[in-house]
Amino acid sequence: MQKKCFNIGGLRLANPVVLAPMAGITSLPYRRIMKEFGAALVFTEMVSCNGLVRDGRKTFELVRSCPEEAPLGIQVFGGEPEVVAEGVRRIEQYGALIDFNLGCPVSKVVRGEAGSALLRQPRRVAAIIGAMRRATDRPLTVKIRAGWDAASINFLEIGHIAQAEGADAITLHPRTRAQGFGGRADWDMIAQLKQALDIPVVGSGDIQTAEDALAMLDRTGCDAVMIGRGAYGNPWLIANILNLLEGRPTRSPSPAERLAVALRHLNYHRDYAGDRKTVFEMRKHLCWYSRGLPGSSDFRQQVNRTGQVDELIQLAESFFGGEEKADVC
Repeated sequence: MQKKCFNIGGLRLANPVVLAPMAGITSLPYRRIMKEFGAALVFTEMVSCNGLVRDGRKTFELVRSCPEEAPLGIQVFGGEPEVVAEGVRRIEQYGALIDFNLGCPVSKVVRGEAGSALLRQPRRVAAIIGAMRRATDRPLTVKIRAGWDAASINFLEIGHIAQAEGADAITLHPRTRAQGFGGRADWDMIAQLKQALDIPVVGSGDIQTAEDALAMLDRTGCDAVMIGRGAYGNPWLIANILNLLEGRPTRSPSPAERLAVALRHLNYHRDYAGDRKTVFEMRKHLCWYSRGLPGSSDFRQQVNRTGQVDELIQLAESFFGGEEKADVC
């Protein structure tokens, strides 16, 4: 299987591997790392349109970017067409593409009648996507789930609405809101959506290995795969998907390679947010980079007790740079 380019509206993407928008994860430093490993498109964390129209400083911080991560997708959420449209107008200059979240299962978002809560309101979905389309000329995408629960599977209906209202592509995570991240993602739904629509369909869900990604592309016919939790501490997943697409073997990183990437990630974060926030954010990332290595449990405990960036660096250098470890990915 060859690496294939594809278009979202007027945006040409070099390969079919996309990094998912993930709250609390896909900050600028994380996105830079994933771009370096070959992701064709990366997304911001989910951005509140209510926060944008109120000129919230913390909200606008989420769309801060750098040239190295282009093209950048900005994912927004909200429940009122006029508010969402105004939010889009305020941030379209910062991204190459705008995505609307119809899949977030988090209770706080759902209580605000946003995210996956909107799957129960197809008419409002149509109004919001239509308002977004009128507000921007940027490529417009939508990310959805299978439905609210097993009794209300409506991804095909929502997909047709999105296409009719001017969306340029759609991403499906084939679990319901009620499932959260439990059970198995039903890839057959991705295939059904691809057959039903004319716009590109991106598949999401249960991609933990490069082989998973190729299986999804093959089984569903989707135009691209979206990588989420599988890339935690493992940007090599993206590189290995591209390796398989181009007929090359996959490879696992050595501890030394993990260290080099982890420290580069840390330094990006230090430049981006300063030491205090870097400690808080990089604890989890260092824990993820250590997964599968001997002694990682003790390392994680030490990392989570550390309050200084320099101490984090010393711990990482000692752990990854010690005697050769049997790497397991």
